[in-house]
Amino acid sequence: MPRKIYKSLTAGRFLDRPNRFVCHAEVNGKTVLCHMPNPGRMRELLFPGSTLYLTPNRPGLRTAFRVVGIEKGKNRDIFYLDTTKANDVAAFLVENHRIPGWEDYDLLNREVTMGDSRFDLLLGNQRTGEVFPVEVKSCSLAGEKGAMFPDAPTERGEKHLSHLVRMAGEGQHAGLLVLVHYGKAEWFLPNYHTDLELSRTFLKGMDSLDWKAAVIPWTKEFTMPQSVRLIGSSKKALEEEMGNAGDYMIVLRLEAPQTIAVGSLGPVPFAEGYYVYVGSAKKNLDQRMAHHRALRKKMHWHMDYLRKETDFVGAIPIRTCDDLEHDLARALSEIADWDVPEFGCSDCHCRSHLFGFRENPMHLPSFLKIEERFEIDRLQKYF
Repeated sequence: MPRKIYKSLTAGRFLDRPNRFVCHAEVNGKTVLCHMPNPGRMRELLFPGSTLYLTPNRPGLRTAFRVVGIEKGKNRDIFYLDTTKANDVAAFLVENHRIPGWEDYDLLNREVTMGDSRFDLLLGNQRTGEVFPVEVKSCSLAGEKGAMFPDAPTERGEKHLSHLVRMAGEGQHAGLLVLVHYGKAEWFLPNYHTDLELSRTFLKGMDSLDWKAAVIPWTKEFTMPQSVRLIGSSKKALEEEMGNAGDYMIVLRLEAPQTIAVGSLGPVPFAEGYYVYVGSAKKNLDQRMAHHRALRKKMHWHMDYLRKETDFVGAIPIRTCDDLEHDLARALSEIADWDVPEFGCSDCHCRSHLFGFRENPMHLPSFLKIEERFEIDRLQKYF
């Protein structure tokens, strides 16, 4: 009989997320504060009205519930979000010999210190006497068929992965287990758009590290998985696509209507709201985005004039070897509330590269779908 992870589960509706560690949910008609164990961005999951799965916290805590999972999209695919239990799930899979390739290993210990790193699991083969450490990662970022980790930069994750890759390069057995919490995933890649250093480390150790991306088909009962399905990755995708070049979207906010002098365009009226600027950089992508974030600088691009009068909301890199700037602009033009003609497109035939939104686009399903398409779904060609 499947083993339950939680004694009690309750369904609720996601309302909002005041910070990384808590969210508000509606449960039985009441608004309650819930602990969010996954501190990742999860913008592609956390839409108002989405069904959450919650487990009650013990009395006396600030939060009434802990978030366990969430449903995504029209298909209501279930994603597991309780990172506090991820190591328990990994340990269960190892103990019950349900990870292909590691069936001959037992779980010897958890939270094992080696040098200046603390790894999640220590596996051992009783017959051969071999032991090796395993770091466990939870992956909840996914497109139609692909999954990527992480959804936000992780210095700790890169440090541990570097240690494992270094061990593997020296001929030692070292493991990485990525739990992919999306049952339909067919391939895995490190998220080089968001965390370039971790992704470079993964590529470096791709052939020597004993890594596994294990897909878990979660249901709303959230029982321990009876089996997992391993999926592969693509070295070619990383070698061709990953780098400090590509396209980007800069999100700004203008608090009140204003006419701004924009270089060669002259005075341009801007409505109150959010603006998304689409640009590209054949090299030094990170430096270009940092330039757009800064306020003190010489005026060069149209964007520089607008940035001076606006609040910075976010920067979204899309690292690629392809020229996607104009496709990205066309996609945004289809969902934007308005655009600013001729802005940022003096060297192309696009109507505009600046698009206006009444709401923060980084929380709109239509915007997140575009981001997903350009960051993840387009990589299907490598698989």
